[in-house]
Amino acid sequence: MKGRTRVNHPPDAPVPADNRPLVAPIHQTVKFAFDSLEETMRAYRGEREGYYYTRRLNPTTRQLEKLLAELQGRDDCIAVGSGTGAVAGCLLSLTRAGQHVLCFVETYTPSRQLIQGLLGRFGVEHTMLSIEDDAGIERVLAAKPTRLVWFESPTNPVTRIADIGRITRVAHAHGALTVLDNTFAGFHNHGQYGVDVFVHSLTKYASGHGDVMGGAIIARDELVRAMRRDTVLLGALLDPHAAYLVMRGMKTYYLRYDAQAASAARIAAFLDDHPAVARVHYPGLAGHPRHALAREQMHDFGSIVTFDLEGGLEAERVFSDALEFFAIAPSLGSVESLVMPSQLLRARGLTAEQVAISGIVDGTVRLSIGIEDTGDLIADLDAALSKASEA
Repeated sequence: MKGRTRVNHPPDAPVPADNRPLVAPIHQTVKFAFDSLEETMRAYRGEREGYYYTRRLNPTTRQLEKLLAELQGRDDCIAVGSGTGAVAGCLLSLTRAGQHVLCFVETYTPSRQLIQGLLGRFGVEHTMLSIEDDAGIERVLAAKPTRLVWFESPTNPVTRIADIGRITRVAHAHGALTVLDNTFAGFHNHGQYGVDVFVHSLTKYASGHGDVMGGAIIARDELVRAMRRDTVLLGALLDPHAAYLVMRGMKTYYLRYDAQAASAARIAAFLDDHPAVARVHYPGLAGHPRHALAREQMHDFGSIVTFDLEGGLEAERVFSDALEFFAIAPSLGSVESLVMPSQLLRARGLTAEQVAISGIVDGTVRLSIGIEDTGDLIADLDAALSKASEA
């Protein structure tokens, strides 16, 4: 064999069956081949196991999907290129023109924009309430045939808590599917409830290191099969190298989440007692309006601490600029601590009434707590709060 041929057909280096690698290899390939056309066609028709084209399925990505589905307590998962990609894929796959979606003011802005804008252009209607409007939820579902109830818990950014058991019971009683964006709570929370579809941004806690993007749609088999057909056609599936990085991040998921949640609880308590802070939004505090519900539903209270500063916009500007260990940056759930002031949190496209419902005011600040020393973070916050108070 000539060298020009050999470099494109290199010799195999097979691993014996009893000699497995401790870290799964990255299957960094677009194409997979069988030894015959007959076996290729069998795989193409789904008559045998195997892989054909990475846009459809890849072993590295598939390993991640199986792991995430198991952690969330569901049958299967679709891993895609971003959290918003998971939202879009789910919404586009599960809705049709003329159907109705119930969603909430306290919803991640891109998710709300997809429901209002993209689905609206395709003839899907929506109603938007507050996640705490239990009576309104029951009223809308009783009055209007609804395809999906789309919600978050805790919500972004003011950590309101959905009554998940009540929402799922009422939705199912009226023939609606429930979709929970479970990014804030993580894979170890909320699996005990009758949620039909879970959506996650893998960019956050799953990756954990702020160096890779991804999203996940997790559900029972028949829903995943239907959604996978559409996500494959949309070209949305996660590439194998990104899947490998998320798998690597997942090895420390529980260690990171536990440490971040414990640190967040201490920081929330510190802020709750600080004279420069008007209000703390953290479900682990006894003063949170739905603290008892959060304690019932969750194993922990997460790593997001949102609070309202006395002094409004100028105070939050001084505060954010003064921080040493908190970067002014989007996203959350990674090992470094982050801060987002109200100018970056405000939801666009809401009415004045909906803005009031959102709970975001001048001076609202969202912290994502990382894995730094908690004492260092509190000292940093204390110093920045002092400067904000002086301003």
